[in-house]
Amino acid sequence: MVSDNAEAVRQLAGQAHRVGRVSGREPWRVALRWISRGRLGEPRGRPVAPELSTPWQDTMSGERPGWRERAAILDGQPAFAVDYQVCRRCQLGWVEQPYTDPDLQGCGLASAGLAALRIEHPGLSWHTLGGHFADSQAFWTAVGTGVPGGYEQRPLCPHVRPG
Repeated sequence: MVSDNAEAVRQLAGQAHRVGRVSGREPWRVALRWISRGRLGEPRGRPVAPELSTPWQDTMSGERPGWRERAAILDGQPAFAVDYQVCRRCQLGWVEQPYTDPDLQGCGLASAGLAALRIEHPGLSWHTLGGHFADSQAFWTAVGTGVPGGYEQRPLCPHVRPG
């Protein structure tokens, strides 16, 4: 598949800075959680993100409430996705569960997507929550080289919900 779409994948990686966004903010849920002291207002099920016209998209995470997902879409299918969260107060960022279509691994989509997040959130030290699989160590070493925090394991700060 890579040879068939090599130019399209190269272009997609080069467009990582052009991101369509869906805020995902639901002020009514925040108010309901506050009024009920957390008993009501929690989202149920996977949030539904609208389709965007941009190949790179930033939407609410379907796995972790309160987190965001950065994704690249190629031919209507996810080519890359990663959940992320930042805490400006602590100058920390976390990424979790990076996914690249197996046919597109090694084409630079993950590197481009993670680099775009770092550019959008300057001055942060980047981490993961840990639990890296042995076969993913080379990936984390490669994408973490020269990155503050190096995507090493670090627990969440008290300002961030675990999701």
